[in-house]
Amino acid sequence: MTNLIATESSASIDDCWNHIGVVGDQSCPRLPANVHCRNCDVYAGAAQRNLQRPVDAHYQRDWASHFRQTDAGGEVRDSSALVFRIGREWLALPTRVFDSVAPQAKPHVLPHRSGRGLSGIVNIGGKLYPCMSLASLLGIDEQGAPAARGRHTFARLLLMRWEEQAYALPVADLHGIVRYASSAVQAPAATINKGLSRYLSGVITEGDMRIGCLDTALIGFQLARLLR
Repeated sequence: MTNLIATESSASIDDCWNHIGVVGDQSCPRLPANVHCRNCDVYAGAAQRNLQRPVDAHYQRDWASHFRQTDAGGEVRDSSALVFRIGREWLALPTRVFDSVAPQAKPHVLPHRSGRGLSGIVNIGGKLYPCMSLASLLGIDEQGAPAARGRHTFARLLLMRWEEQAYALPVADLHGIVRYASSAVQAPAATINKGLSRYLSGVITEGDMRIGCLDTALIGFQLARLLR
């Protein structure tokens, strides 16, 4: 495989912190006010440009080839999903529908709009998102979930986008991104509660976890309906 590191001219990013900042000779006129380079808007801007660097076609093709490689079991892991927990249920939606993950935030209730599904409005990074309760939509009891063993749990807000509309989805825990073979998706068990089962397109396994794959189109349709 060729180099999998995106390339960009180093001249496009001025690493002044290495020359006149805390790592350099500390002669930067901004340093007394900012105390440390990490508090400076120049440093923050350079970080943004670094993360938003364009990647060329070779880089994209090489990574696509890398992730299409067959694993030891002989299956091509051609799909990926973000796995999260609501109540006792581990669920997943495709990674492509998510913009980002944010810390948990208390929603501001909207007058005359509180009801099943819509919890209110949350402010994330200066933007307002409708906060939608998947637990309410799916009929999942959020109480009494077992404590995780051997790991910390972190409640989060998943920022999802469907048909140009963004939503904030509160979850009790976040497992992360899981890659799986679409051919290995199993049918949901008949014992799953009826409220949840109608929203599932299948089930995947990750270690000892059984994860319900939510029907993306149906979830998106229901979220839009609840928002109207």
